[in-house]
Amino acid sequence: MATLILLRHARSAANGSGTLAGRTGGIGLDETGTGQAGGLLGRLADIPLHAMVTSPLQRCTDTVAGLAAERGLTPTPEPRLAEVDYGDWTGRALKELTEEPLWKVVQQHPSAAVFPGGEGLAQVQARAVAALREHDARITAEHGANAVWAACSHGDVIKSVLADALGLHLDSFQRIVVEPCSISVVRYTETRPFVIKTNDTGSDLSGVLPPKDEQESASEAVVGGSTGA
Repeated sequence: MATLILLRHARSAANGSGTLAGRTGGIGLDETGTGQAGGLLGRLADIPLHAMVTSPLQRCTDTVAGLAAERGLTPTPEPRLAEVDYGDWTGRALKELTEEPLWKVVQQHPSAAVFPGGEGLAQVQARAVAALREHDARITAEHGANAVWAACSHGDVIKSVLADALGLHLDSFQRIVVEPCSISVVRYTETRPFVIKTNDTGSDLSGVLPPKDEQESASEAVVGGSTGA
């Protein structure tokens, strides 16, 4: 199967203000985020991209716009990669939300967390994983098993996807850190996903590309550990 680069959007205006943006429209990148998005061109310079999928929210489309233009790609909007629907929590200050009884559930038992007027985190994981697997299968069929593609989404969404790929219960997803404009890499196979990178904010993306002589159906783990790229 293809190789998936999971990209969290660059820092947004809401990230800097300490509010939970959720699905609020019109929230773009702040000055730091604009710089982070511009830096993607250099970070991914040696990585071929065959396709790009993105959450339809502005902070994600702004993050990938420059990279997509440079590569001649048209990002495919995917609503199932949109931010969590936080319902009544949307737009509220994080320091205020920590006083809500649901906050402890979100932290300690997120699989049971359902946001008032919104959706549950278990629903988020199910929709996001389904979307990524469908796109991965499509891109593999179109471009082959050595294809590389990118999907831009949001922190909690990506954390839930990584938890699934790692075989972790959703209740452990808060142990995963996904910073703005970080890159995580997953390779799905017939039998299991392989997590190649998580929360990478640097420029060394060696090891992301699959070996050219790798069989398309390779899904066995190396006993003793990988020998490196």
